[in-house]
Amino acid sequence: MSETAIYPDLNSASVFITGGGSGIGASLTEGFLRQGAKVAFVQRSDASAFADEMEAATGNRPLSLICDITDTARLQACLAEAASAHGTVTVLVNNAANDKRHETLAVDEDFWDWSMAINLKAYFFGCQAVIEGMKAAGGGSIINMSSISYMMGNAGYPAYTTANGGITAMTRSLAREFGADKIRVNALAPGWVLTEKQLEMWASPGDLAAHMERMCLKDHLEPQDIVGGTLFLASRASKAMTGQTMVIDGGVVTTG
Repeated sequence: MSETAIYPDLNSASVFITGGGSGIGASLTEGFLRQGAKVAFVQRSDASAFADEMEAATGNRPLSLICDITDTARLQACLAEAASAHGTVTVLVNNAANDKRHETLAVDEDFWDWSMAINLKAYFFGCQAVIEGMKAAGGGSIINMSSISYMMGNAGYPAYTTANGGITAMTRSLAREFGADKIRVNALAPGWVLTEKQLEMWASPGDLAAHMERMCLKDHLEPQDIVGGTLFLASRASKAMTGQTMVIDGGVVTTG
């Protein structure tokens, strides 16, 4: 992993990451571990081998828990287990998502409900589960991973882009509701990050070239490119920032 800034307040912080054992989430887990944070993460499959790898690389072992985040009761139980092991969760990163491609006319109710459950509902109930603990701790930081896909008006996954828009709207509402409790809620919208999954399933040479044409910075994104922004939003370096959406995409979209 490339070097990132050190945020002393993240040392020993209790951090919870959904989807923290693969893709962008794996880089986030490593990034927080290297800050000295106490990291718990959930993954649908057994990620104990990854936890072993992280302990060897950083000297700091994450707590790995198996969870399908569409199972709200299980997600809440994992958050409670993380708090029991590491102390009150004061940093929540809602990262897990699924951008499975689909066509509007082929979407049925079951697919819609599944997409909302993994891409939006789990985010809301993850936030809900940590609020009381953060209040008691005197504050906290929630980072909700969105995507530039809805800002670009992309076709090919309308349920997913709908959820992304919902994430940023929810982020603003929660920031307003819990700001007085010193709970900061921000969204982070990555561009097209070339994880192993993206490279295997959707990153054709033509699509990569077309996307590159839209980028100001002519380097495709890697998972580690999202780490620095996430650490910043988690730390007190961003203590005056809430209700915002930070874009890390190499300059594809512009905001403001």
